[in-house]
Amino acid sequence: MARYTGADCKRCRREKMKLFLKGSKCDGPKCPFESRPFPPGQHGRGRTKETEYLLQHREKQKARRVYGVLEKQFRGYYEEAVTKPGKTGEVLLQILETRLDNVVYRAGYAASRDAARQLVKHGHFLVNGKKVDIPSYRVREHDIIAVREKSREMTPFVVAQAQAGSRPVPAWVEPIPAEMKILVHALPARAVIDTQVQEQLIVELYSK
Repeated sequence: MARYTGADCKRCRREKMKLFLKGSKCDGPKCPFESRPFPPGQHGRGRTKETEYLLQHREKQKARRVYGVLEKQFRGYYEEAVTKPGKTGEVLLQILETRLDNVVYRAGYAASRDAARQLVKHGHFLVNGKKVDIPSYRVREHDIIAVREKSREMTPFVVAQAQAGSRPVPAWVEPIPAEMKILVHALPARAVIDTQVQEQLIVELYSK
């Protein structure tokens, strides 16, 4: 499966904001964005003319990078969002939020979405009692996600259990660290999605 293999910190610098792709490193003094808060490359410090298209493209790239989705899949999510009732941009974010790897990350069971994706791909999670190893699997309202019994002694989950409550968790999911479960109470509304993107610009880009 194709995936990005470059430096995560360059992606934050390109978007001129922290995307929190490296877990705890992003909050520490060793975060490269702290010392170099400008785009990477020879002309990173130069002034760029911010056209309407550039602003729209950057918002799309930012959303893609936050959720770790490649262009073809992201475009597919947009086309699906267009067909559903509601505001297209908000529906798009809801689709991205309900990916299994994102839910695992949001619940605090992984330090980053990349780490959550790896844990899911290695088959450490059950959804409603069935093993799911597809990071893009979409959870539904009232789903119960659990760490497999034989996986609970692994270091990532022992650490997650010890650090339970140290990171804010959105209201639509409820982690139960003692049982290593996650309850999905509802699908997320835009008001509770803290991803800093202007989804309307993404809609404008794709609707041209």
